[in-house]
Amino acid sequence: MHHIYRRSDRHELHCFFFHIAIAIAIAILAREANPTGPSSPRSSASTYNIFSPRAKEVSLVDQIGRQEWRSKMAEKGDRFMAHLEAELPLGMEALVLPFEDKRVGLVIVDEVNGFCTVGNGNLAPTESVEAVTEMVKHTDHLAKQFSARTWPIIAFLDTHQEHKPEPPYPPHCIEGTGEENLVPELLWLESDPNTTLMRKDCINGFVGGIRDDGSNIVIDWIKNNKIQQILVVGICTDICVMDFVVTALSARNHGIMKPLEDVFVFSEACATYHLPLDVAKTLKPPAFPHPQDITHYMGLYFAKSRGARIVNKVSLL
Repeated sequence: MHHIYRRSDRHELHCFFFHIAIAIAIAILAREANPTGPSSPRSSASTYNIFSPRAKEVSLVDQIGRQEWRSKMAEKGDRFMAHLEAELPLGMEALVLPFEDKRVGLVIVDEVNGFCTVGNGNLAPTESVEAVTEMVKHTDHLAKQFSARTWPIIAFLDTHQEHKPEPPYPPHCIEGTGEENLVPELLWLESDPNTTLMRKDCINGFVGGIRDDGSNIVIDWIKNNKIQQILVVGICTDICVMDFVVTALSARNHGIMKPLEDVFVFSEACATYHLPLDVAKTLKPPAFPHPQDITHYMGLYFAKSRGARIVNKVSLL
């Protein structure tokens, strides 16, 4: 195992059109929801003291209203997802490795406690999330197969210093808290001779890999291992995964990632978080809504639109 602890002060690369698309998606979902109406989570029940004679009755009505509102939003979300899949098909593939007898490397993005383990920090899930559980399971299975074949692996670990914020996000994965460490299922990678661990203090793993002298950890990993293809997994699909993928593709096209040719993203081993509109509006300060299914899909779509190949099944010979 190779430990690399580098932190770049370079600005992150942002995906402007991605956020435009997500804003449009949120607007469509919210257009008919009328969150201030009687079926909204913001019902009149909040004006009653919980000990008043009518408190339980109103609370029940409020709860029914919340359920109806969320049910309607779920239906709208399903319709919107169907529309996305019809209008923006991903053209999923099944990948058999090695592909075209080319050397492949596995990139694991931020599968750390602070993003994946329940209760481990501001950006960790508050309860078990199936998509995250499946992501970790697929990643563990793949990594063990790569290691058994002595194929190269690099794992990004989001790691921050307490005095150095990462807006717009709250403090997370602070060094020394344990949030910055691999999830328990992947801790074996710390002693794996085929794995390079790279700590980063920004969203984009490519940017986070820039050393003070301008050289790049990721580029060196590609060159030193003669990697022609990378398979990318991790969290969050539409944030750290997408930013790394689109940057790696640009770097490849610019000729600084030789001999890299292909970038594959394994959809089943990627995940993102869920922050519905009604919850986002109640936070102080209000947060940007982030519907999980939509943002996961859009992250994959924008990766594909830049040249990545999206796969939903991976098998190794």
